[in-house]
Amino acid sequence: MNEQDTERNSVSEPELEDRLEWVAVAEDAGERIDKFITEAMEEEISRTQVQQWIKDGCVTVNGQSVKPNYKLNDSDRLELVIPEPETLDITPEPIPLNIVYEDSDVIVVNKPRGLVVHPAPGHYSGTLVNGLMYHCNDLSGINGVMRPGIVHRIDKDTSGLLMAAKNDLAHASLTEQLKAHSVNRKYIALVHGNVPHDNGTVDAPIGRDPKDRKLYTVTERNSKHAVTHFVVLERLGDYTLMELKLETGRTHQIRVHMKFIGHPLVGDPAYGLTRERGITMKGQALHAAVLGFEHPRTGEILQFEAALPEDMTKLLEALKTR
Repeated sequence: MNEQDTERNSVSEPELEDRLEWVAVAEDAGERIDKFITEAMEEEISRTQVQQWIKDGCVTVNGQSVKPNYKLNDSDRLELVIPEPETLDITPEPIPLNIVYEDSDVIVVNKPRGLVVHPAPGHYSGTLVNGLMYHCNDLSGINGVMRPGIVHRIDKDTSGLLMAAKNDLAHASLTEQLKAHSVNRKYIALVHGNVPHDNGTVDAPIGRDPKDRKLYTVTERNSKHAVTHFVVLERLGDYTLMELKLETGRTHQIRVHMKFIGHPLVGDPAYGLTRERGITMKGQALHAAVLGFEHPRTGEILQFEAALPEDMTKLLEALKTR
């Protein structure tokens, strides 16, 4: 399987621009366009929203507007121009932040498990962005009103290091570094089972799960190239402690890749085991432990480390004393 095959349906990067394009292939023929776009989107976008975009003329097929029930043909070229978001009031809130580093361009925080990174429709408060806006008034505006300063994300129930940009120059630089895969991102994870190899690489494309659009899976359809490198740190009976390094940054990448190789994350509510074997944890045992990047203004290489959170530390101690 080569990279061209895995990305044949997607010819633009949704997370980097607001004009998206796809080319339908033979297996897409006959599928409704609203369903296709909803499943192809990187963000959590409802089918109702996609239908509204189609009705508003934001979607074209081969240069022509269509209706939401349009059935795709092989080789159809789809284009979506996402309209500017409505102006919303995202209120600064005095949410405690564990700030690891801060200057006039960049802020790095150690996010606790359970904290949502940015507001979303129906959930406009209590997020990291609300806390950042209270702490500093100079976040970049490239990602719009909903995600000021945010250049990358970690899941709500993943803890660890996250960087945000305070101005557009910093935002552009950090985004380009992410795109070039030059940002050093390492995670510590506890997974089910005894991983047989001491190190390795999972190179498997990720796309929407056709059975549940809120989830992702390894698939060739509407997928993106995804690579995760791993090193086994310690084997603990029926569990393995691992260090994982992201080469790409797809949504839920580590969680999907670990499930794919048969070693899902402990405590993962979406991709983990249906029943945990005597271990309880609120959220997946995944921590963004290392974050390194080039400072957008000075060019200095910055690297930060965050110790494991208390819940993961206690879990590991319990396994070691079994």
